[in-house]
Amino acid sequence: MTLSFDPDSLDLPDGHFIDGHYVAASGGMTVHRPSDGVAFAECPVAGKDMVDRAVEAANRALKTSGWSSLRPRERTKALVRWADLMEEEAVTLARLEAVSSTRPIGQLIAGDIAITAEQIRFFAEFADKEGSDLVPTDDHSLGMIMSEPYGVVGAITPWNFPISMAGWKLGPALAAGNAVVLKPSEMTPFSTLYMAELSVRAGIPAGLINIVLGDGPTTGAAITGHPGIGKISFTGSTSAGSAIMENIARTGVKPMTLELGGKSPQVVFADADLDLAGEAIARNVLANAGQACVAGSRLIAERSIAEALSEAILRHMHQIKPGPTWDETSQYSPIISERQIGRIGSIVQAAIDAGAECMTGGSRLERSGYFYAPTLLAGVDQTSPAVTEEIFGPVLTLQTFETEEEALQLADHPTYGLAAGLFTRDLSRAVRMTRRLQAGTVWVNRYGRSRDHILPTGGYKSSGIGKDLGRDAYLANRRSKSVLINI
Repeated sequence: MTLSFDPDSLDLPDGHFIDGHYVAASGGMTVHRPSDGVAFAECPVAGKDMVDRAVEAANRALKTSGWSSLRPRERTKALVRWADLMEEEAVTLARLEAVSSTRPIGQLIAGDIAITAEQIRFFAEFADKEGSDLVPTDDHSLGMIMSEPYGVVGAITPWNFPISMAGWKLGPALAAGNAVVLKPSEMTPFSTLYMAELSVRAGIPAGLINIVLGDGPTTGAAITGHPGIGKISFTGSTSAGSAIMENIARTGVKPMTLELGGKSPQVVFADADLDLAGEAIARNVLANAGQACVAGSRLIAERSIAEALSEAILRHMHQIKPGPTWDETSQYSPIISERQIGRIGSIVQAAIDAGAECMTGGSRLERSGYFYAPTLLAGVDQTSPAVTEEIFGPVLTLQTFETEEEALQLADHPTYGLAAGLFTRDLSRAVRMTRRLQAGTVWVNRYGRSRDHILPTGGYKSSGIGKDLGRDAYLANRRSKSVLINI
């Protein structure tokens, strides 16, 4: 069966998804296809009243279904059925995402959807394995730390990996006994709506997953400031995360998980396997055209091997196969919007004007849609916007060092600390560097996440608060209560 499809032939989900049903709403924002720039749909903007309706549906579903108080294994079974159905409906789900996103359909089938189903099963298994603890007290009392869900969790997901990010939020929240009100990006809403529809078909009670469409200032603010929502989980830019923190502080106090921006270094020493390093670095910066918060966009190489490493990376950059996301042979993604491709171009040009050497790329590709050429900039310093700003595009900067201390100084970013890569055959050096790198995740002799879902992800500094994935994500969706009983 071919995965390629006609983007004009899709039947798109229409409206918000609340209490197990689509709720009609008039269009508010135009949705464009990044692969060809065509405006093809409208995304409504949910205001306070629609968010109220979704929160009411979530609370009602919790009460009528008894989801929070079910035998935990029953939650596990329902979530596993949902993951199974996502895999059965993978082609439809992939088409709904590919049409408006930057994710090629072949990569969605082989990667995003399969991994998301795995992660939902992973979180489902926590439901009957994590609970309350009996703690030591004196002989005349019984001490317990009880664990319980928050109730309704509010979630906001970005446009770069819509299915994956929805899974990050929905999986642990539901497994922990909560209901969810989720806002996907207004640029990529359709696959998330279909995920919610599939959850009801899989037997998860209607109303436990509610999807409201809209923008950040209106819909997102209504979610984060809603008094009926007990916890917020957000993935997106650092500036948006700051706005969410401000809104929560202004409207009330509630816990939050924020996975925010990054400007991650990849440090390569002269003793590294340069073929392995070159392939890993290029693959990462080319994946989703660099539109990932953990993108390793700052290459920091020991001076003696910088030229050879650059040549290895350039070979991979020159082999890209761009194409529309609905073509199964496409390997290289478009940029999400005209505005974003313009921003990438302006930062690159500013670096070149300031003296950077553009070793390849530096411009958009001459084809329809929003495609930007893989770009390698050398001769940049720590003050260059290409080094300091999260570009969110296929742009790699190159800096060189002589000593470990210099490498660490270059790797340290004043704002971000999400991830870091390290390439060396010296185990002692790897341990030393890993301990000192200011990042929530450090990959050694590789770059990028694996399918070991037990490893949490989250950042230092302004790259976020709390963790997604792993046991940490499940526990972040439950709150604790201390109990002391006199005997």
